Amino acid sequence: MTAQFSYSFTTGDGKNKALLGGKGANLCEMTQMGFNVPPGFVISTQTCLSYLEQKRLPDGLMDEVRAQIADIERVTGKHFGGASDPLLVSVRSGSAISMPGMMDTILNLGLNKQTLAGLIEETSDPRFAYDAYRRFIQLFGKVALGIEDEKFDTHFNNVKRAAGIKADVALSADQLQEISELFLMVVHEETGRPFPEDVYQQLEIAICAVFNSWMGKRAVDYRREFHITPDIANGTAVNIVTMVFGNMGDDCATGVGFTRNPGTGENEMYGEYLVNAQGEDVVAGIRTPKPVQEMAKEMPEQYRQLVELRNKLEAHYHEVQDYEYTIERGVLYCLQTRNGKMNAAAMVKTSIDMVAEGLISKEQALLRINPELLEQLLHPQLAPDHDNKPIATGLPASPGAACGHCVFDADTAVRLGKTGQDLILLREETKPEDIHGFFAAQGVLTSRGGKTSHAAVVARGMGKACVAGAEDIKVDVRARLAIVGDIHIKEGDLITIDGSNGNIYLGRIPTIAPRFSEDLKTLLGWADEVARLRVHANVDTPETARLAVSYGAKGIGLCRTERMFNAADRLPLVVDMILAHNTEEREAALAKLFPIQRDDFEQLFEAMSPHPVTVRLLDPPMHEFLPNEHQLTDELDALKHYLTIVKGQRVTLDTLANAGDLPAPFNRLNEDVILEAIAKKQMMLDKVLELYEVNPMLGHRGVRLGMSYPEIYKMQIRSILEAAARCIKQRIPVEPEIMVPQVITVQELKQVKGYVDEIQNEVESQYKIKLNFKFGTMIETVRACTRADRLAATASFFSFGTNDLTQATFSFSREDAENKFLPLYEESGLLEDNPFETLDIEGLGKLMKMAVELGRQQRPELKIGICGEHGGHPRSIRFVHNLGLNYVSCSAPRIPVARLAAAHAKLLETKPL
Repeated sequence: MTAQFSYSFTTGDGKNKALLGGKGANLCEMTQMGFNVPPGFVISTQTCLSYLEQKRLPDGLMDEVRAQIADIERVTGKHFGGASDPLLVSVRSGSAISMPGMMDTILNLGLNKQTLAGLIEETSDPRFAYDAYRRFIQLFGKVALGIEDEKFDTHFNNVKRAAGIKADVALSADQLQEISELFLMVVHEETGRPFPEDVYQQLEIAICAVFNSWMGKRAVDYRREFHITPDIANGTAVNIVTMVFGNMGDDCATGVGFTRNPGTGENEMYGEYLVNAQGEDVVAGIRTPKPVQEMAKEMPEQYRQLVELRNKLEAHYHEVQDYEYTIERGVLYCLQTRNGKMNAAAMVKTSIDMVAEGLISKEQALLRINPELLEQLLHPQLAPDHDNKPIATGLPASPGAACGHCVFDADTAVRLGKTGQDLILLREETKPEDIHGFFAAQGVLTSRGGKTSHAAVVARGMGKACVAGAEDIKVDVRARLAIVGDIHIKEGDLITIDGSNGNIYLGRIPTIAPRFSEDLKTLLGWADEVARLRVHANVDTPETARLAVSYGAKGIGLCRTERMFNAADRLPLVVDMILAHNTEEREAALAKLFPIQRDDFEQLFEAMSPHPVTVRLLDPPMHEFLPNEHQLTDELDALKHYLTIVKGQRVTLDTLANAGDLPAPFNRLNEDVILEAIAKKQMMLDKVLELYEVNPMLGHRGVRLGMSYPEIYKMQIRSILEAAARCIKQRIPVEPEIMVPQVITVQELKQVKGYVDEIQNEVESQYKIKLNFKFGTMIETVRACTRADRLAATASFFSFGTNDLTQATFSFSREDAENKFLPLYEESGLLEDNPFETLDIEGLGKLMKMAVELGRQQRPELKIGICGEHGGHPRSIRFVHNLGLNYVSCSAPRIPVARLAAAHAKLLETKPL
């Protein structure tokens, strides 16, 4: 059976986006629904993949294309390449997933010397015809022939300058003819060949160019950034559509609209348009467009049709739509529709509103939102009480505040971003080629363009602040300078932008954390009703516990007790404990730490009551609490140097002032004080060298500390149980869980359980209460997975520590891998994902499955969770839901993400990952 490469809009399957791309499928569906769509056809994504593999168009494709063009000619009465009534087409990309601006489009294809004369005769408008011709030559030259825009722009600007013209629309037909001839000369000079006159040759070259754009740098970068894998979208379709013109006069227009406000979610007409313009003028930000509401006065009948189109699109697709249209001589055409890209706040509001309107169900409301999008809602906002005056104001194109050092091009943004600097990308307008700069910057500012410009759409999709169309700012990229009145902003200067109101400020403005909206609370309430997995938090202080509760946490899945030791008043006690010569000295230091730890836990239990709090006993290597070897050696050398100054002479404050900085307190230095300090530093250095490990990740840490220094774990266990007892005495419901880290054998667990049982009896006797708590272990070693049935005989819960388990499974550390070879592995396809960001289902996942099955064979009611960083990752959450885990635990800002992802996991549990 002969393969079919192309599908007419009248016959293509509007539901098959994998084959026809999102744009092509929607054009087919709208055509078949009766919308006024210009005639056209789609070349499939499969054809693209064949082309990329074979490095040539498949045999028979161009024969099909000619047949499809003939059908369009019959419908329109126009002729492709004809001297009269010429048919012109656009050649557009479109993958299964919308990738705005990441691939290539060519407009006005089919123009040559013959069809140009026919277009002038048909329209009686030489200016329009030459404007279309110069646009086509430049766009074809750039996209299909690889000629830089600057080669054309230089000539274009020279003609405007010579004529004293600033606006493109002021150019005459003669001037546009001159520009067209200069552009043809550029093509000949740059390629060594004249511009192709054969319209089918133009079409064939254009098809190849669009196919090639699937593997273009910006498209590849975009797919990598948004994790668009081949199973989600593979290859681009090519849409060949009859041209309709919004630039044939004042009864023509072009515009972009959203069926609801993509910034706020309000149910209102939203969009922008330009009279007497082509679509690229709107999305590229070349001219600043008008808000769509003005069309009601300027073109009332077309505005009525536009409102009708908007209502029908949303009613049909049950989703907010982003649509493009052209008005040609009073006739409205719909050129494209796709699901609208909105920020998180707008997505949440539209979900709530569309459920209330009966347009979608609660389940659909949950599933339409990517859980990771909710992180946007936790981005900072400008402090409301700041009194800074804006230096300029543009259009609020993507909400949120951002502050950074100003940069004027994407490459500089990437280079400086690698140094950790916060950046604002400031451009006259952005183009798809700037996409890598978006990734590196905290926010985007443009002096031209509107709310539907490239900058606005891409920034909104990324959740980054954007201000567009700030026309008071004059950008000089070559001088690395932006000018606002008499203010000069140089590259590197700090600026702040507010994407919520369009204001731009000099310097850094303080920010505040945003608050949950009522809509978000409602949405996440629906998510909790659906989800089976509970969401806990990884927190270590009462303050962060209260924050986690406000985000919806139902417990603490990981309290890292070592984090509690780092405060200034505690670290010296820990150092004394480590430097202890014997058990008695160590217990004396621990006795001082005990009331501090107990009070910490009491506050933590109170903040999280009545939810469970899982406390991990001390885990990191002991040397982490001590200064490093080089620091101690330097301090020892300094002390010995001071000793030589002090010996045999009376030391005055003046002498000391000339001797360099001294460790305090040395106001009254004498030989004995320095000798004592030297002895203590030497002892600390000896201890560091004694504790030194080649690979601390696999060394003397976790339960191994509990075996070597049982007094440490006993102090922690007592502080946990006494804190629980004190809460019970105050009638505060508590549910403590004691978790032992780094376990490899049940004997370790049994020994720690012995400490727990002994201390439990003592605390219950002391406080005259009964303690209810769980005793369990982290599963973070390979052997723990394989011996999970033995461990479950003693442990009543498991918690997967997937950070360490990933390192053990892959046999490399996160720090080394991410700084050295992991990017290469991802880019070359040796690994599909970074295993420290996305849980490794094929490797680590099998270990987890084994541990779950073995553990529950031994103890069917075994409670199991995950507390590594994967606990807040949506795909990982789907996997652990399917494994049958009880909860996930993540950092506080990821809690909303995890709550929604847990609902997705339940709603999608019958579908493959």
